[in-house]
Amino acid sequence: MADRNTPLSGLIASGSLVTLIGLLVMASLSWLYLFGLASDMAAMSPGMMAFKHWTPEYFVLMVVMWGVMMVAMMTPSAAPMVLLYRQVARKNHLAGAMLGTALFAGGYLFVWMLFSILATALQWLLEEWALLSPQMRSQNQVFSGVVLIAAGVYQFTALKQACLRRCRGPLVFITRYWRSGLWGAFEMGIRHGAYCVGCCAALMALLFVGGVMDLSVIAAIAGVVLLEKLMPGGDWLARGIGALAIALGVILMVGGPFTAFR
Repeated sequence: MADRNTPLSGLIASGSLVTLIGLLVMASLSWLYLFGLASDMAAMSPGMMAFKHWTPEYFVLMVVMWGVMMVAMMTPSAAPMVLLYRQVARKNHLAGAMLGTALFAGGYLFVWMLFSILATALQWLLEEWALLSPQMRSQNQVFSGVVLIAAGVYQFTALKQACLRRCRGPLVFITRYWRSGLWGAFEMGIRHGAYCVGCCAALMALLFVGGVMDLSVIAAIAGVVLLEKLMPGGDWLARGIGALAIALGVILMVGGPFTAFR
C-alpha cells in the first residue's frame, strides 16, 4: 500500500507526467507574471508610488493579481494530491480521467479564487484605514505585530492542525472523500481547496505585513506552505513557524530592534 504522504516520484512514475507538466507550466507562468508585476513596481520612482482609486476595474485587477499569486504559491504543494487523483482515476479506468483531473484541480483553484476576492476586499479596507502603504505593505507597527501574533497563534490551533493533516495525507483524503463522476471530481477539489485555505490563510495574511508584491515574502511563504505539507514533521514545522511569528510580533509591538521589518 502507498504511504499516506505518497511521494511525488512514485506518482510521476505511474504515468502522470502530462499532468505534472501542466501543473508546472501553470505555476511557472504565474511566477513569471508576478516577476513582471514586481519589476514594474520596482522601476517606479518613489514619487510615482501612490494609492490607486478603487474603481470596479481596479478591484478586478487586484483580484487577478491575488488569484495568480495563489496559483503560483499553492500549485506546487497541491501537485501530489492532483497527481494521486489522476493515478486513482486512471487505474480504475474511470471515464474522463483526464477531464476529471482538470476539474479536481479547477475546484481546488476555484476556492483560492474566492479567497482572492476576500483578500482584495481586505486590502481595500486596509488602505482605507491607512494601514497599508502604496507599496502594499503594512505601515503601522502595531498592525504588523497583531497580524504576526494572530497568524502565529493560529499555527497552534486544532483547526490548523486538522486542515494540515488532510493536506499532508493525499491517500487518506482520496480514500475518505472520494466522489465518482466529473462533478464529484470538482467537488473533491473544492473540499481539498477548503482544507488548504483553512491550513494556509493565516500565513497569507503575512503578505500584508511583508508586502503583497514583495517576491521574497511571497517565495518565503510559499516555501513554508510546501514544507509544511510535504516534509516529514511538517506539523512541527508549522508550530515552529508559529512560535517565530509570535516572537516577531511581540518584538514589533514593544518597538524593539526589528522595527524595520514592517
